[in-house]
Amino acid sequence: MLLLQLLLGLGYTALAHLASLWHHDGLALGALVALIAMLIIEPLLARRLWAFVALPLLAWGAWALYDAGHAALPLLLVPVVFVVGIAWIFARTLRAGRTPLITRIVIGIEGDGDPAALAPDLLRYTRGLTAAWAGVLLGMAGANLTLAMLASPAGLLESVGVPSPLPISQQQWSWWANLLNYSVIGGFFIIEFAIRKRRFPGRYKGFVDFLRKLAGLGPTFWRDLLR
Repeated sequence: MLLLQLLLGLGYTALAHLASLWHHDGLALGALVALIAMLIIEPLLARRLWAFVALPLLAWGAWALYDAGHAALPLLLVPVVFVVGIAWIFARTLRAGRTPLITRIVIGIEGDGDPAALAPDLLRYTRGLTAAWAGVLLGMAGANLTLAMLASPAGLLESVGVPSPLPISQQQWSWWANLLNYSVIGGFFIIEFAIRKRRFPGRYKGFVDFLRKLAGLGPTFWRDLLR
């Protein structure tokens, strides 16, 4: 299921980017369909009643936007909502009584099952790193929203009749929101690993070994972590 959702997510990204490059409403509609499928396929297979009610409504909404020539408009907000959602997954684990998300990952890798088993400096680091990820993601969401507002033609400002004060093309917006976003995430991930390896030597043989351990946690761990 996770693999299918990942493939649908990649399909959405490709279609959304091409729709922006070519100003193609048909591709924008395809991106919306891929997005709806990615979000609703799991509850559909679980036979959730609300999913069967929501599916025709979402399909009708996507078609209505396409028919009105506005199929690309929701695509401007998807990167904002997605990144804010991921930031919230990190931030909510910082509340009192919760185990920070990065701390849970380290516990999963080391197999202790108990935060108290981690060294105090590692506990502080993983909590701070969880907060840093939330901050970076919120900053990215702010950048996504700003660029979506400035995009021209048919950015968020222009869609409500307000001229963009600093116009950027739809192509420029899409390169950032649909592609370069992930470069920022990847860059932060790699830089943080280098810092952690220097600060806590001997925990991993290298970056590939670290990725192997993350993958070894399994889909059930990641699904439960993100809920």
